[in-house]
Amino acid sequence: MSNNGKPVDIGGQAVLEGVMMKGPEAIAIAVRRENGDIVVSRETYEPLSKKHKWMGLPFIRGAVSFLTMLGQGMGTLEKSSRMLGASDEEPTKFEKWLAEKLGKGVDKVVMGIAIVLAVALSLGLFVLLPNIPSRLLTDAGWSPLAVNLMSGVIRVILLITYIWAVGKVPDMRRTFQYHGSEHKTVYCHEAGLPLTPENAQKFSTLHPRCGTSFILITFILSILLYTVIDYIVLGLTGYNLSSHYIVKVVSRIVLLPLVTGVSYEVLKGLAHSRNKVCRVLRWPGLQLQRLTTRQPTDQMCEVAIASMNAALNGLPEGEKTSEGWVILRAQPAAQ
Repeated sequence: MSNNGKPVDIGGQAVLEGVMMKGPEAIAIAVRRENGDIVVSRETYEPLSKKHKWMGLPFIRGAVSFLTMLGQGMGTLEKSSRMLGASDEEPTKFEKWLAEKLGKGVDKVVMGIAIVLAVALSLGLFVLLPNIPSRLLTDAGWSPLAVNLMSGVIRVILLITYIWAVGKVPDMRRTFQYHGSEHKTVYCHEAGLPLTPENAQKFSTLHPRCGTSFILITFILSILLYTVIDYIVLGLTGYNLSSHYIVKVVSRIVLLPLVTGVSYEVLKGLAHSRNKVCRVLRWPGLQLQRLTTRQPTDQMCEVAIASMNAALNGLPEGEKTSEGWVILRAQPAAQ
């Protein structure tokens, strides 16, 4: 509980066959192995806002959180893969060579490559591609508002198409089910109910603080913020950013921390408000989550609950692996 008696906000992330939960002081991961056992890990952390007060200021904290979660998310996926025992294959010769040259472990090299590829894919799909028509539209006499609106529409269409296509992969469909179990468990915690699969299943798979909603809010607000910046630059210098592709792309990347910072504050404001206007404004983000969440099984909710309990209360009692992870043995099926 927080100081005002309300449950603290818990963030989460679906991983392969499991869930990560991030509490105020610790991050926990729980995955279910093929034999039915649940493996749980927990690591304490200190928020950057405690080390550097300015990082917790409104609008700045959103950009800090975005950058932190980018690296943390990839690390979580890599760790959950090891907990499952799914990352035991032999590294490639290139990975071994790169690790030797950089003087780092192979696992860190692989994770670094994955982060670079993920960032490159995101920039390519959602920054480079949507801005390709900008010069043509500007030359055709379109205003900065119209150009940014078209770029935003293209960006949202690409996002929806990408999520829809990813959801067709069988492994990702199961991950989307675990995403649903994460949301249900967070709802159950927020309602102050005992954390059981039966209680969690009463709730929706759609949650207003989800990262999916954050991405959509970021895309929509970017249309407004980029347009304002474009008009300011045009008014002060007479230069139209949309007339030069490279300059526009660079400006979008430079302004990304501002956009994510504003979007974070909007997300938190909409998520914690109960008035009708806010419910209407958060509706599109909730609907987009229908693509990134699926109805989970009770067993999936059990995994999410194990992660939530570890994040809030510490590791459970049980057999430990050499890495310090706790194994919760599968219960024999009732005869």
